[in-house]
This record gives sequence, C-alpha cells and structure tokens, in this order.
Amino acid sequence: MLTLAFESSAKAASVALCDGENLIAQTTQNCGLTHSVTLLPMAEALLKNTGYKLSDVELFAVAHGPGSFTGIRIGVSAVKGLAWGAEKAAVGVSTLEAMAYNGLAFGECAVLCCVMDARRGQVYNALFEVRGGKPCRISDDRPIALAELAQEVIALNRPVYLIGDGWAVTEKYFCEAGIPYTVAPDPIRLQNAYGVAMAASTKQPGTADDVLPVYLRLSQAERERLERMNKE
Repeated sequence: MLTLAFESSAKAASVALCDGENLIAQTTQNCGLTHSVTLLPMAEALLKNTGYKLSDVELFAVAHGPGSFTGIRIGVSAVKGLAWGAEKAAVGVSTLEAMAYNGLAFGECAVLCCVMDARRGQVYNALFEVRGGKPCRISDDRPIALAELAQEVIALNRPVYLIGDGWAVTEKYFCEAGIPYTVAPDPIRLQNAYGVAMAASTKQPGTADDVLPVYLRLSQAERERLERMNKE
C-alpha cells in the first residue's frame, strides 16, 4: 500500500513515502520553522521528486500524539484535509509507537524507552521490547514523572535505549540515578515519518473523520487556568 506519512508532533518535521515496508523517500527538517509553513511543501516536493502524484497515494498516516499541541493539530489537520480531498483512507498512530520502530536497529529483545519532554519533570513515555523484529508494548502511552519512570526501568533490571526528543532530560536523570542506558545515535534518535508509516501498516485504515489528536493531558494554558480557578 502506497502510504504518505507525516510526523509533526515535536520540533522536527518529517514526511515519508512508503510502499509497504519499503521506504521510497523521506524528508526531515529540524530547524524550528513552523510546521504549518513547512509540512505540506515538504510533501509536495517529495512527491514531485519521486515521480508520484497525490492521487497515487492509497493511505495517509500521521502521528496523532502525544507531543506538541500545536504540532499535533497541524499534522492531523493536514492529513484530514488530504484524505478528504483525495477521498482516500487515513489513520493516526501513537507518536511513541512510531518512534519505537527506530529501535529495531538495536536487535531482538532490546528494551526501548521512548520519551518526549513534557516539561515539569515529566515525559511522555512508552516502553517497548523488540520481539520478532517488531516493537511490542511493555506499557501504554502516558505522561509520567521521571522519578516514576526511573523506578520502572530499575525494576526491569535491564539496560534500555533512549529514543525521542526527551532523551536529554531523561539521560540526565538516569545518569544521576545510576541507571544503565544507551542513547540512540543521532540519525535514529528523533521521531520520523517512516516510523509513522510502519506503525500505520499494523492498524486498520479508516476515514479522515477517524483521525483525531491524542494529547494525554491538558494544555499548559488549560492547566494554568485550572490553577487560577483553584486558588480563587
């Protein structure tokens, strides 16, 4: 199935075109420009450079969260619009599950700790183990305090691989706690659209209406509003 996948849940933006598990092309930007400016032009250029048309795409896939509230909305909105306009199937996948596909490079039985910085001493996290060449869940997606995550990793009694843009804050905490870990090398450290396409290949495709953002917790503005209301 020819899949056009989008990843815009954090600072980096990525678009990939895949035929099944075969990566045809991928483009990534990690320069801090607004995804609303870069994402669709990246997709347009990728299709043009590979000789494909939008009408050739059979499935649109997107990382629907967790992650940046703005980034998730941009990616989800882009896929909804493309799928509606082309009358093609669409699917949203977990950002954390998608980035776990980067960890397949570490081999069978590797434990993958996928992390995104959620601020306030928390990360968005899910744990996976590589089994049969696929990432298999050890935990659900969740916002979790670094102290709690550290205790879970200690209980596993196995070294873990850190993947995702939350690696730096997690590495600092793990290092201070004496927890064994390995940071994924830079080319496979951050989430990317190829992982989105691979995660999408395991899901049942739906329509644009089925693609919805998954935030896991309230936005900062909503949290601050609740705090003010509680004080009053």
